[in-house]
Amino acid sequence: MGDRLLSPAARALALRCEPKVNELARHMAREAFESLPGYSQLPDDVKDIEVAATARYGMRQFLRRAGDGDLSDGSLRLFRERAAQRAEEGMPLHLLLRSHSLGMYVMWQALRDAALPGEEAALAELVDCLLGIQHHVVGAVAETYTDERTALDADARAQRRSVIRGLLDGVLPPGHVLLDELCLDGSAVVLALDLADPAEGPVAERRRQRRMQSCLDRAFGKEVAALFDGGSGRAVVPTAADPPADLAQQLAKAGGATVSVAWSRAADPVGIPEAARTAAEILRVARACGLPPGLHRMEDVLLEYHLSRPGPSAHMVAALLDPIADRPELLQTLRTHLTTRQDRRATAAALGLHPNSVDNRLAKITDRTGVELSSPRGSALAIAALLLRETAVGP
Repeated sequence: MGDRLLSPAARALALRCEPKVNELARHMAREAFESLPGYSQLPDDVKDIEVAATARYGMRQFLRRAGDGDLSDGSLRLFRERAAQRAEEGMPLHLLLRSHSLGMYVMWQALRDAALPGEEAALAELVDCLLGIQHHVVGAVAETYTDERTALDADARAQRRSVIRGLLDGVLPPGHVLLDELCLDGSAVVLALDLADPAEGPVAERRRQRRMQSCLDRAFGKEVAALFDGGSGRAVVPTAADPPADLAQQLAKAGGATVSVAWSRAADPVGIPEAARTAAEILRVARACGLPPGLHRMEDVLLEYHLSRPGPSAHMVAALLDPIADRPELLQTLRTHLTTRQDRRATAAALGLHPNSVDNRLAKITDRTGVELSSPRGSALAIAALLLRETAVGP
């Protein structure tokens, strides 16, 4: 605001208005502000006590300092405190700023009505000061409100992520009050996501996560509870419908990377942790089987899922491929051969080899492992061994 030297006429006009402060504050709180969108919904005690008190404080600060001829920067503490309170209560910022702007207008009207003929210059002087003060007040209010809202939103997001993580990991107590906020009271779809390409830096990663969150919300027509961690993600959706068939393509477009999505269904909130583990396993098995990016369900990898389950004989089955563990090209050939349903030409094309080279590699695999790949039993053993080796790390 800066120091100003006011004329005696301007100071006299300001002092003449000061006795009207209480009346003006009531007028602002109960009449003038009622025209603002959403103001009528505020509790009466907020209007009569806090809004009126803030208006009185602001007007007295201005009129007394003007009456003393000193308009140096005054305390903005109360304005900041009220702005923080309104942010915590959820009042929209536009309503808060409009109330301050309208309050300045009411102050101008009071000065105008109190001005006598011949005091036009004094009135202009005070209005000039009033407008100079306004941007300081509005700036302080907006800054405090935004800082408080940012902190509150960050706390809310952290709490929400904690609830979602606890729910998916099975450590959230049944009946937790925050489950109501997620609308989880019936069947739910649980998703596991895997992105092929990492984002270029933390800023790009946050932007990608926001786009993918928006994509999930649009795909299911509601706010989806999702967690993203670098190139992976998990989500739970309260819905009886299956995910859209093109969900992976939608997410790939939003995230700028190829996406694999696996899903499983929970009949109720209690079953969500198990569904999350199942979705993660489906995704892992699909990846181990060499399935292309897309939307995967249990039915798509049912045999492979079953064969990859650990058990008393699992280590023995996995050990069948130990003789070629030091030959990655043989393991890759076996994996590709099984993925292409034992089509030697398709295997050769995928690996950039001649079909005869594929035959030679397959013969070496059989010689070293004793697994006859041309028989149904040998193929099943090879699939199970590969899956057990490549899905050995638990969720």
